[in-house]
Amino acid sequence: MVVLHHTAMLTCAAALERLCDPVAEVSAHYLISETGEVYQLVADDQRAWHAGSGAWGNVRDVNSHSIGIELANPGPLDAAPPFPEPQMVALEQVLADILRRWHIPLARVIAHSDMAPCRKSDPGEVFDWRRLALNELSVWPQPTKMGDFLTDAATFGYCLQDAPEEAILAAFRLRFRPGAVGPLTDAERAMMHDLATRFAVDLSIGNA
Repeated sequence: MVVLHHTAMLTCAAALERLCDPVAEVSAHYLISETGEVYQLVADDQRAWHAGSGAWGNVRDVNSHSIGIELANPGPLDAAPPFPEPQMVALEQVLADILRRWHIPLARVIAHSDMAPCRKSDPGEVFDWRRLALNELSVWPQPTKMGDFLTDAATFGYCLQDAPEEAILAAFRLRFRPGAVGPLTDAERAMMHDLATRFAVDLSIGNA
């Protein structure tokens, strides 16, 4: 799979320094600057330390089953600024190449917040997931009928063992309904049901 992050650091240079510091014990395969410069820090077929604890489907060791892409963006340190156009264009190019070379399904492009909903919120609600979906680089719901939200969330890939319903809902909203608040809605039930119906996670990948 591919996991998208934001750096939550004030500058790309600071993020690059940290990602290259062995003492920090954090790394990613790619770092993309606000101006669209791409740094490959770890080979695609090598394990990077970008995901931490969490899960997607049966994958518990996400670092060993994923490519991590860090987007230089301060996130909550600076009021969550938008991701600039040159950065998004560079991401689309890198992501398209990764998906093609490694035959990764679109449904396995996920947010850090998807696999660690109790710990992480990146790349955050200002990241344009719908744009990626329109460019066939991720998925987007096309709701028609409702289902059971948690059952469908697990079918799509969210790990119910690690997070309560409110955390799953928050992660879902960060990605598919940015800015939404309040109780779970019928529209959200229908969105999750569509995702589960069309993009059920492949449980043969990873370890329980």
